[in-house]
Amino acid sequence: MGNEKKKYKKRAWSRNDTELALLALPGSIWYLLFCFMPMFGLIIAFKNYKAIPGKGFIYNVLHSDWAGFKNFEFLIKSNDLFVILRNTILYNVVFIVLGLVLSVGFAIMISLLHSKRKSKVYQTLMFFPYFMSWVVVAYFVDAFLNVDSGMLNNMLRGSGREAVQWYMKPEVWPFILVFMQIWKNTGYNMVIYLSSITGIDSTLYEAAVMDGANKRQQIWHITLPCLKNVIIMMFILNVGKIFNSDFGLFYQVSQGASGSIFNTTATIDTYVFNALKSSTPIGMTSAATFFQSVSCCITILLANAIVKKIDEDSAII
Repeated sequence: MGNEKKKYKKRAWSRNDTELALLALPGSIWYLLFCFMPMFGLIIAFKNYKAIPGKGFIYNVLHSDWAGFKNFEFLIKSNDLFVILRNTILYNVVFIVLGLVLSVGFAIMISLLHSKRKSKVYQTLMFFPYFMSWVVVAYFVDAFLNVDSGMLNNMLRGSGREAVQWYMKPEVWPFILVFMQIWKNTGYNMVIYLSSITGIDSTLYEAAVMDGANKRQQIWHITLPCLKNVIIMMFILNVGKIFNSDFGLFYQVSQGASGSIFNTTATIDTYVFNALKSSTPIGMTSAATFFQSVSCCITILLANAIVKKIDEDSAII
């Protein structure tokens, strides 16, 4: 028995383990370089960062004076704190709710199509916007909303009405931003749920048909319960980004998230970016992003803890 245990221990690392390790190596290096090493920069949030001529970035960071929590006053005492927090949180809540309902709904509808060809076509058409850059999308939006040559304003002029300066009307931008977010990302989330639906045992549906269940009852009692774990996992991950916003959506599409539409388009990310373009010290903007990251971390842990209390098997951690 002792020799068998020794032989087993010697064979613990196999050729398959080596292949899997080599396969994971590029991803591990990427995360190390772009996710873990940059965390050294968090120290800037607590420093009065000053660039010393002829010295490198790391030397400047280490030799800058400590500022404690004074940099956080930049965000806390800001007159725009309520606006950017409100916009960031409320937009994300709407994105999470609508995104979940529409993604699951479209996934179920496509799974019910009898024609595989039509199913593939619809999946491709809905998934295609996800690959488009927000810069490209912003040009499309401008083609519709431009005050001089936009399609909507041309239609208004053609009907004898005056052109509308859409980029100066704050009340329409919540609808525009929500629509663009849903249009661009619903297809991606739909594919995730659709792949889970295809993995459901077909014998469950066959048994339900034999018991006289219609399509609505099959969806309610089979499809949705089988999707529960995936839905909860996606919900927890999205809640963890509730203090984070899609910079491309809010900055590129709204052309700067400033001016008269600031109150309905500005988020923490756009606010920090605009501060970086101004004379605001980098330590203060770093403190704002540090606050954002810590808030997201607390949110995802809190959401996971709540889910774990309700249904332990559905929690991520």
